[in-house]
Amino acid sequence: MIQHRFDFKHRYVTTFDPSTGEYFRSNVFDKNGNDTGIEPFMGDFPHLLDIGIKGFCEHGLSGKCMEAGTYCYQLGAEVSSKDMSLEDYISIIKQCENKTFQVALGGRGDPDCHPHYEAILKVTRDHNIVPNITTSGFLFTKEKARITKQYCGAAAVSWYKTPYTYKAIDYLLKAGVVTNIHFILHEKSIEEAIDLMQRNAFPQGIRAVIFLLYKPVGYDCTDLVLKKDNPHLKRFFELMNADNQTFMMGFDSCLVPGVVNYCLDVAPQCIEPCESGRFSAYISSDNKMYPCSFIQSPQYECDLNHLSIQQVWNSPEFERFRKPQRVACLACSKRELCLGGCPELNIINLCQDKKEGDRV
Repeated sequence: MIQHRFDFKHRYVTTFDPSTGEYFRSNVFDKNGNDTGIEPFMGDFPHLLDIGIKGFCEHGLSGKCMEAGTYCYQLGAEVSSKDMSLEDYISIIKQCENKTFQVALGGRGDPDCHPHYEAILKVTRDHNIVPNITTSGFLFTKEKARITKQYCGAAAVSWYKTPYTYKAIDYLLKAGVVTNIHFILHEKSIEEAIDLMQRNAFPQGIRAVIFLLYKPVGYDCTDLVLKKDNPHLKRFFELMNADNQTFMMGFDSCLVPGVVNYCLDVAPQCIEPCESGRFSAYISSDNKMYPCSFIQSPQYECDLNHLSIQQVWNSPEFERFRKPQRVACLACSKRELCLGGCPELNIINLCQDKKEGDRV
């Protein structure tokens, strides 16, 4: 059943279809109920939560992630902690009922490797929230595909190009799961992305390829950061409008400055600038909440063992993260489309007009 929710604090309506994942926000209404034409800046509670249920990574600890050439931002090959307890997860989900539409499950490892994987998915659905997962496919099985189909809205497989990558995609597609590919876009991968898009060479049957911009976090490799003057950027974004693919293409909000500057035919309604701390947040396996999974800085950290999600959402720590988004690039005509890009990692912002150090 399609869900409609009115945000009384910020005066706008949100619509979500659990069967398709379609999500829509209205403009802000004035006190008389008239459309102001202004997009809402934030929600009164996170609409999407990224929950890191895994505290350690079987894929990383085996060394397979480095063999696949990945650069885990969670330091999965070195750092190991406890998985999130089922009790902590249930507490999170209970707080989110009738407030949060979807959760994205991940963390330092594949969520399907959590010992309570099925129970976690079931309790999420029981509280009318749609769970989605991202997996490397390393230890994925037909049984996990069946469980994923029963409860998840969609699954994404990280593009590692290994036998287990293709096996996981095959298991998910045969189980009838809406399956996407997550492709990390950086200086060394953009030409591969262009080649695969031009040849329509991603696995047949997937729903979409989602391009995620590389961030120099975790295994910090600044050399991989996609440069704003990369000569392949124009062609890459041109292919976003190509009509030869059998799948859709999407991008994370970190790529929005590039989309705004290079994509001429993308409708503004399809663009979502950085929503961290505005409509989404991250919770780590040790029950700490941050505006963004890539910015796990002490200055934004809040402990859910002592605070509620609502208290954290309204905290000074989260407002500190939002402040740059409120005031960035005020003179720019494209400001409303990208809000100045990432408020913390300016090095990743694909905007020729924004200079290093322009945090606010």
